[in-house]
Amino acid sequence: MSAPTPVPYDPELVAGLDAFVDAVEVIPLRADSIHANREHFATLIPPLTVQAEGRRVAWEDRVIPGPEGAPDLEITIVRPAVAAGSPAPAVLSIHGGGMVLGTRFFGTGELIDLAERHGIVGIAVEYRLAPEHPGPAQAEDCYAALEWMAAHADELGIDANRIIASGMSAGGGLSAAVALLARDRGGPRLAGQLLGCPMLDDRNATVSARQYDGFGAWDRNNNDTAWDAILGDRRFTDAVPAAAAPARARDLSGLAPAFIEVGAAETFRDEAVDYALRIWATGGQAELHVWAGGYHGFAGFSPDAEVSKAANAARESWLRRTLRLDA
Repeated sequence: MSAPTPVPYDPELVAGLDAFVDAVEVIPLRADSIHANREHFATLIPPLTVQAEGRRVAWEDRVIPGPEGAPDLEITIVRPAVAAGSPAPAVLSIHGGGMVLGTRFFGTGELIDLAERHGIVGIAVEYRLAPEHPGPAQAEDCYAALEWMAAHADELGIDANRIIASGMSAGGGLSAAVALLARDRGGPRLAGQLLGCPMLDDRNATVSARQYDGFGAWDRNNNDTAWDAILGDRRFTDAVPAAAAPARARDLSGLAPAFIEVGAAETFRDEAVDYALRIWATGGQAELHVWAGGYHGFAGFSPDAEVSKAANAARESWLRRTLRLDA
């Protein structure tokens, strides 16, 4: 079967897409190149000392308990330099990288911005990576960090009723998994889940996945490599847990309100749309944005494009409403 015709990229985004591929995807992600990609990925993430230089924030690293029977977790807490007089909203930041690449510092730049602009306290979690740690180890680590946040809300100066889980790509999928675990285990009640171009479905069989097979940012081949590493022989079977691949959840009712954003010209478009449809079908709350001509992660690599400005404004609006930032 020939691949379906892809949706064209917004012309304003093409230069950013080329820069993304040239900077991030210089080594094709395959089973035998995961470690080489990790080493390359590490060179792209500035140390937090560099990220926070000259910014009005304070930060600290901590070690907290991991899931039962699992290793402790490293986290980084980012907060405003001057604490607010009342409990602050909070964000659990979960980094991208296909659950096989990256570190918690991949998402701390956004936490610095949120702390400066809105007084938000953010926690970035160093979750275990696949294939050394098969799924759902990643989601379990992130959920343990959420439980710790809620249990230490007073110490952290945060409002336990205004915590969201947030991430892009794999981080978006893991934020969805954390929301599922919080619901199923009667855990901390999330105010929302921000799912940026989320990685949700191991089956990788949608039209959009086939449209971006062999080109673009995080194409179908990269996605296959990552899911094989995460799930091994369980992939494509009924043994795949929803905490590893949230699209496998049979019931999406009773979840924290979701913000779902995705490009129209990327692999994850259709699974993101389907996830929103399934939440709405239960009477749940989801805000879905599919951005015309957008590639995977376009707003971060092409911030000056008009569609990126619109995407960032929509995300900002949801954050204000969900975290009651003007309250």
